[in-house]
Amino acid sequence: MSAVPLSTFETAEEPPVSLWRDAWFRLKRNRLALFGLAVVLVLALAAVFGPYLTPYDYLGQDLEARNAAPSLTHLFGTDDLGRDVFSRVVFGTRTAFLVAVIVTLVAVLIGLTLGAVAGFFGDPFDRVIMWLTDVTMSVPNLLLVVVINASLKSPITNWMEARYLETLNPFYRQTVWVDFILVFGSMALIAWPPYARLVRAQVLSIRSRPYITAAQALGLSNWIVIKRYVIPNALGPLIVSVSAGLGTAMVLESAFSFLGVGVNPPTPSWGNMISDGLRVWQHYPHLLAAPAAVLGLASVAFSFLGDGLNDALNPRGSK
Repeated sequence: MSAVPLSTFETAEEPPVSLWRDAWFRLKRNRLALFGLAVVLVLALAAVFGPYLTPYDYLGQDLEARNAAPSLTHLFGTDDLGRDVFSRVVFGTRTAFLVAVIVTLVAVLIGLTLGAVAGFFGDPFDRVIMWLTDVTMSVPNLLLVVVINASLKSPITNWMEARYLETLNPFYRQTVWVDFILVFGSMALIAWPPYARLVRAQVLSIRSRPYITAAQALGLSNWIVIKRYVIPNALGPLIVSVSAGLGTAMVLESAFSFLGVGVNPPTPSWGNMISDGLRVWQHYPHLLAAPAAVLGLASVAFSFLGDGLNDALNPRGSK
């Protein structure tokens, strides 16, 4: 009787599933998360390509079509200057995404760096960074933004006007960049502490793992250990926090623009459009409903996506 080769009874081992592939499988089973992801992708495409596809210029005025109700000609109607509300809402998507992405990116970089240093090196870095975090979080968000805008906007615009009179360069007349820079800076200053606290907590848990001890025993410097082993293993919860932070940044930008300390007209922003529509909503409700509905949809979409990512990347903590 001939011997049967051992390979006949061996089963081929399936390749291991990576963390991100497993997270994607979990995310696909969450319908609310998929809905949030679809809405976020549509808004992102509208922010990038929307202004080139809208039927009207967002600054174009038609005084004969002022305050027109929604119709096939103007999907969201027109405002008191005859400007197409749909085109302005689409361009406002670009404003919201630009502010949210840049503010969140800057805040994450600051929080990731300070949180990793505080958690890995401990005192005195930990004590100083956590004190700075507590002080920043204790300052009211609106108060900090108002102080920054009130103290810096006027000197910067006056300097740009003086430079324009000296050089006649039209760049110095484009003060809209001042609004964006002040909004970016002030919002980033109030957005980084939660990321720093989250990263610090993750690093405190990771730095005692055996592979960190082994890397240090091999003579790798602390910065290399942080970059190669600590930060990559702390990214899961950070990604979840970033997805929620993008929606929060959009709402904050709209709130600041609503109060007049954010992006100012004529640049479309959901916040200043809501502020304009609130004054005449009883007669022309579409001026308030359109930007408010899109802002609410974006906020809910990011919330659903954040919850879905939390369940996908944190299966033990999900119900």
